[in-house]
Amino acid sequence: MKVALTVWENRISPVFDTAKMLLLAEIKDKKVISKRHEPFDPELFSRLVNRLTELDITVLICGAISKVPANIIEASRIKLIPFISGKADDVLECYAQGIQIIPAFLMPGCDRKHRRHSIKK
Repeated sequence: MKVALTVWENRISPVFDTAKMLLLAEIKDKKVISKRHEPFDPELFSRLVNRLTELDITVLICGAISKVPANIIEASRIKLIPFISGKADDVLECYAQGIQIIPAFLMPGCDRKHRRHSIKK
């Protein structure tokens, strides 16, 4: 499985709409087997979706995200897990191991009732 996380330094970027860097990772047998960074322009989210599709990314983990890019990402059949915060490596390791990242890494002020319907498993 291949996942992408929006990052700022070593943390999940708090807002997708201003993020400029992706952490791309491949997970196999509950372990992260490769990861690398790739820059992107959040204002060109349709181009981002095309790039994620080219890379076979199936999951995008990010902080807060506006409705329009969220809808475009979801329409492309990429699973969107928004409103996540914390150290990117911690989030990635937990996700790889199958450990629920919600509520542990849910952004402050967000609760399960206010999450988008798209992040239900």
